[in-house]
Amino acid sequence: MLQPPKIFCGSSVPDLAHEIARELDVTVGDAEVRRFPDGEVDVCINESVRNRDVFLIQSLCHPVNDHLVELLLLVDACHRASAGRVNVVIPYLGYSRQDRVTHPRSPISAKVVANTLTVTGAGRVITVDIHAGQIQGFYDVPVDHLPAAPLLIEHLRGEALPELVVVAPDAGSVERATQFAVGLGWSMALVDRRGKKAKSMQLIGDVSGRDCLIVDDLIDTGGTITETTDLLVTNGARSVRAAVTHAVLSGSAVERINRSKLMELICTDTVPLPIEKQIDRITVVSVANRLAATIRNVHEGLSVTELSLQ
Repeated sequence: MLQPPKIFCGSSVPDLAHEIARELDVTVGDAEVRRFPDGEVDVCINESVRNRDVFLIQSLCHPVNDHLVELLLLVDACHRASAGRVNVVIPYLGYSRQDRVTHPRSPISAKVVANTLTVTGAGRVITVDIHAGQIQGFYDVPVDHLPAAPLLIEHLRGEALPELVVVAPDAGSVERATQFAVGLGWSMALVDRRGKKAKSMQLIGDVSGRDCLIVDDLIDTGGTITETTDLLVTNGARSVRAAVTHAVLSGSAVERINRSKLMELICTDTVPLPIEKQIDRITVVSVANRLAATIRNVHEGLSVTELSLQ
């Protein structure tokens, strides 16, 4: 008889980990993450994982380096404790924006993270909306890359919103915006961004008198989305919302959103929102069910492809 999976988590997304465990009808395993006085990380798995299928849940969000080291040490601890298979579930995969050499003598940090995880003993990676899809090729182990678009589209359908114009805030977001536009049967517009300054932005498409939805994979400082909001309002948009997967919200991003004309930010819980960032304009959609279903199928040797298309 197949034993249930063992679920453990680090300190980045404990609430999400416990929700995933509830969906799987198991409990989060007993693992301690501690700090030595000098800041070094120490972990301890306090129950047997011998020959078990282990899933370690950890987002690489702020503080990114601490959470990465926690995950690496958890992987090593399980590997040394003779776990049957060590799977890492990384809802938000940090360092994904550093996927190529951007200037002379710079690292490909996403590749460094991939090498470190696999060398440490990770046998599989499950993640949600990698910033650059080609990063899957950096890993020499299976990678299950789950899109959040189906969840966000389902949420938008349930909100009984008026027909919106889906807006891609830059060229890199066109594919994602197209998925939303096709899934919801809405029209689409594009922002032609040819530099980092708002003055270099040009709108392609008609939004006059229309309600708009900006679509992106993440919001970090909030600059791209709030600048796009201003551009849409200037061009006659009636209202502006945004749908993103990862709400990183670094620095003064929340204050920037509050000062903007953005009506609502819809995001997932791949990155936890501390209390000070839980404002009325932010709506959170959980990925727990989707990740739990993926873990279940991986554990039972079933297809994950069908889940990613739902």
